[in-house]
Amino acid sequence: MEFWPEFLATSGGHEFVAGGVGGMAGVLAGHPLDTLRVRLQQPPPPASPGITTPAARLAARPPSAVALLRGIVRAEGPSALYRGMAAPLASVAFQNAMVFQVYAILSRSLDSRTCTSEPPSYTSVALAGIGTGALQTLILSPVELVKIKLQLEAAGRRHRGPADMARDIFRREGLRGIYRGLTVTALRDAPSHGVYFWTYEYARERLHPGCRRTGQESLGTMLVSGGLAGVASWVCCYPLDVVKSRLQAQAQTHPRYRGVVDCFRKSVREEGFPVLWRGLGTAVARAFVVNGAIFSAYELALRFLVRNNGQTMQVMEEH
Repeated sequence: MEFWPEFLATSGGHEFVAGGVGGMAGVLAGHPLDTLRVRLQQPPPPASPGITTPAARLAARPPSAVALLRGIVRAEGPSALYRGMAAPLASVAFQNAMVFQVYAILSRSLDSRTCTSEPPSYTSVALAGIGTGALQTLILSPVELVKIKLQLEAAGRRHRGPADMARDIFRREGLRGIYRGLTVTALRDAPSHGVYFWTYEYARERLHPGCRRTGQESLGTMLVSGGLAGVASWVCCYPLDVVKSRLQAQAQTHPRYRGVVDCFRKSVREEGFPVLWRGLGTAVARAFVVNGAIFSAYELALRFLVRNNGQTMQVMEEH
């Protein structure tokens, strides 16, 4: 029982708690846009034999983000935009806590410079991000599977929440079903996290020179740098995210796709290359909002914890 107080008083403990705070802020800020992204990425229903006229074919095309938003709110109510949020919110504190702590450890250990007062090099930052992204997929893949399934359920859904959905998937498909999409999630997240952390560190230094050493950047710098990091990471991995969403959303009784390559080929053959970027505008808008919130909450929480710990240590020394 003495482990946690001692751990939370260390720099690693500070990064762990601040990462959790940042993750929860990101989920609350961006889940409605994430619901739109997931629905936009799904393939259209099989064409009806009656769809022969140009007007009918046009009506069968996927709606725009604005039209989809209006349709969801009108048909299912505003709460439908937050469906599935409990799954990432329940796990994201731990997930993001681990991500930021693992990233901090890797970025310091991979840096060849011996001076610990200097910030890690950009190369170390990118490599640490790649390693962090690969490791966090073990937590993220099941969470995203449950979230996507809940987001795509109709208004009269059968499942009462993420735990009910997870139990149902495990009962029908076992552990393999829970980790469906793990490979493509790792292929998406490893390089995108390298881009993510590199972009954040580079952008904050450009916007506020010297802040990587002093940690004195403004809230505006945190918001913009975090937003740009999120946008860059999504743009570089978005086609893989489309494939991942389709693989995790399909029913396993009659699967439409046999794997990553098959999903990629069929999607492009049936809907053209633009399908790989469908919903990108929504994802980019969400990424800017979410990751601005994540990094701002992380940096502010970290400063509060460090300052509060310093005051506590000073009081203890005085007594």
